[in-house]
Amino acid sequence: MLSESSSFMKGVLLGGIFCVVVTLLGHVKIGHGTRARHHEHHHIQAPNKEEVLNLSEDERLELSQSIRVYCIVLVKPKDIGHWAAVRETWSKHCDKAEFYSSENVKVFNAVVLNTNDMWTMMRKAYKITYERYKDEFNWFFLAYPTTFAIIENLKYFLLKKDPAQPFYIGHTMKSGDLEYVDGEGGIVLSIESLRRLSRVFEDSDKCPEQGGMIWKLSEDKQLAVCLKYTGVIAENAEDSEGKDVFNTKSVNALIKEAMASRPEQVVDGCCSDMAITFNGLSPNHMHVMMYGVYRLRPYGHSYSDALVFLPPAGSDND
Repeated sequence: MLSESSSFMKGVLLGGIFCVVVTLLGHVKIGHGTRARHHEHHHIQAPNKEEVLNLSEDERLELSQSIRVYCIVLVKPKDIGHWAAVRETWSKHCDKAEFYSSENVKVFNAVVLNTNDMWTMMRKAYKITYERYKDEFNWFFLAYPTTFAIIENLKYFLLKKDPAQPFYIGHTMKSGDLEYVDGEGGIVLSIESLRRLSRVFEDSDKCPEQGGMIWKLSEDKQLAVCLKYTGVIAENAEDSEGKDVFNTKSVNALIKEAMASRPEQVVDGCCSDMAITFNGLSPNHMHVMMYGVYRLRPYGHSYSDALVFLPPAGSDND
């Protein structure tokens, strides 16, 4: 009798484990498979110079003024050094930038979210952003405090993209069957994608606030799951030569990799001339990037850019 009871309990236990595994795999398959799989994301590119030059001067001016980017930076008190650096550097070039903090920090202004969970922070930030700014901005850029962004290059990339279409853009990654934009490189949503996201937030079956009970996804993967239910898929951003423009690593790390793998093409093998983001920077490195990107100029050299993205009114940016 004891032997039969023991066998029965083992069967129940194994059956329960099997059901859990099947349920998890049915939701999102995490981990890379050994076989190549079809991917859904698109590879979308920035306009080339010829496309822009073919526009009339009035068209260029109208386009440059129509692209308004709202920047969301998710921060925690431990990020205070990066927080200060982001505030003093690249975020000044957003049309508006706000910091969304897990808790109140007296020395900096922030939208306080009262949670340490990154997915809950992201959800709340997007929800507040949509409620407050859906009629004011057409593009929404979310970044972590270790990210450095070149907003003018982002605007150039978005130049001929329609924000009324469901764009979800950045550096795409694949985890099992799920394709998502890696948060380390920054995430861009059009107003249409943000509108759809705000709706699916209300459906706890499709977009749960707490994520999976057993297998918790990172916030960028959970975002992709929720967006996928609305028909919005991840799109990898590239320049006109096919190079990634959203980078999940620092310039230093990318150059080291290029030196090791392609020493004859260190710069060309490293980064796009139209790069939008780099990640993993220290506060001091952000100030160095600011110097190199915005301040250092060869005297007497004239630039022939067809567009000028002016800083926000009243901004003290570089």
